[in-house]
Amino acid sequence: MSKKSTGKGVMVIGRMNRAGVTVYLRQGQMVTRTSHSMEKRSNTLAQFVYRQKMRHTMALWKMLRFCETWFTERLTAYQNFASLANRLPAVYVTKVLMGQASFLMPGIPVSDGKLPTVKQELGEVDGVPALITDLKAGEWPCNERLLLYTGVQETDSLISRVRFSMKEVSRAEMTAVDGHLALVGDEFADDMKGWALVRVVNDRCSPQTIVTRCTLYQQYTTEEALEKAADSYGGLTMPGIL
Repeated sequence: MSKKSTGKGVMVIGRMNRAGVTVYLRQGQMVTRTSHSMEKRSNTLAQFVYRQKMRHTMALWKMLRFCETWFTERLTAYQNFASLANRLPAVYVTKVLMGQASFLMPGIPVSDGKLPTVKQELGEVDGVPALITDLKAGEWPCNERLLLYTGVQETDSLISRVRFSMKEVSRAEMTAVDGHLALVGDEFADDMKGWALVRVVNDRCSPQTIVTRCTLYQQYTTEEALEKAADSYGGLTMPGIL
């Protein structure tokens, strides 16, 4: 890279690798063009797994962000979500599905805040499917909101993706069981759905993650899925062990 005095300052002529551009003079005119490196991008096993996790995190967020979200522990909601979602198991998809496929699994974060976590699990109340919580029956905290997030695994011949929705429920809609509250209904038997109940009080919320019986994601966590996905990107740079 060289520098040329123009009488009004110094012009840098050459390639700026980080910016991906090349600047040069042609017949006294400055010309800028995109520069491309022919060097193959490094794609070790560790790098590939990390990129697949980030891809899935972004695909989930693209769907979740359309709901009212409560992530209060980072500068932005996405940063907060990503810091938690990147801890999920890696799912491996081929390049053609990059940025599109997403999978319902236990542990998907839907909120993060300073209120105590609401413990919840899928079960039954008097033989009816239910989302059972540790919220105490008879308590009515001032200014409390209860937000029920639902994730639905949708599939077609090519792409599987999760769609999220949120609705507000009240304690009056819940059923008391052994001194605690549960949401009861046939929908909680659906193996292609997942739920998380979030407490919101003023500007604070409880940190919650999805509970689900959905297992579709598991077939995308195998060694075979990893190999197929890596091959679609041209293979790994070198073998490695996580």
